[in-house]
Amino acid sequence: MSPKSVFLTALLAGIAAPAAAQEAPDIEMWRLDCGTIELGDTAAFSDTHLYDGQPRTLTDSCYLVRNGENYLLWDTGLPAALKGSSAKQWVFTLSVQRTIAEQLAELDLAPSDITFVGISHYHDDHIGQAAVFPGAELLIGSGDAEAASSGQMEATRAQLAPWLAEGASGKVTRIAGDHDVFGDGSVRIVAMPGHTPGHKSLVVDLPQSGTYMLTGDLYHFEEQIENAGVPTFNTDRADTLASFHRFNQMAGNLDATIVIQHDPRHLGRLPAFPESAK
Repeated sequence: MSPKSVFLTALLAGIAAPAAAQEAPDIEMWRLDCGTIELGDTAAFSDTHLYDGQPRTLTDSCYLVRNGENYLLWDTGLPAALKGSSAKQWVFTLSVQRTIAEQLAELDLAPSDITFVGISHYHDDHIGQAAVFPGAELLIGSGDAEAASSGQMEATRAQLAPWLAEGASGKVTRIAGDHDVFGDGSVRIVAMPGHTPGHKSLVVDLPQSGTYMLTGDLYHFEEQIENAGVPTFNTDRADTLASFHRFNQMAGNLDATIVIQHDPRHLGRLPAFPESAK
């Protein structure tokens, strides 16, 4: 056998061996209730007046993904201090019925069991309970981390204090593009900027249920997919439209189930807690 053939044989063997040897990951996902948002007027969710005057109820969903003995908490909802009460902000009325820690306890888990806290973006309804998990590694878009640390968003930085406060010791990974959470391709944070500079969505491959794509706030409700409604408060319109395109093509190519985190019509796309999708 020629030296070239020996090299190619060794190279192909090296490429094939890990894939053949790797076992399918032991993985499952839960949907957690992280609050409710009542909208008096949905006008701000389209800069072309698609939803003017429409009231709407949004869910505030978080997700727990187990891969072997490691856990990812995706988004952390509204603050636990709202439990049993409500607060009015602009056109939003916010409420929380159960905390994340209370729901984790039903699974015999404590905050210290969470390996990673991944946030889709820095808005209050996605980081409200993050500080309950100071021992977890924070996974955050680099653009969002830079904005939160800029000195212009001190309330946001305070909610992420274990990782972003001056002198903070919490482990943080600032993600510029996409990120393989567990290193086996089963759970991927994917870049979908525009809602915020570092906004992310989540792709989860489950062995029995197939692929799920969690939107973060790329979309808030189904109509935005149908008519490309861009919120007035997004940081970049062009980036948003490009992210719409990427997300939709990716979902189609992966034959993924799309879960819009704020749309109550999508609650049935995952089992009701404490059941999990596997």
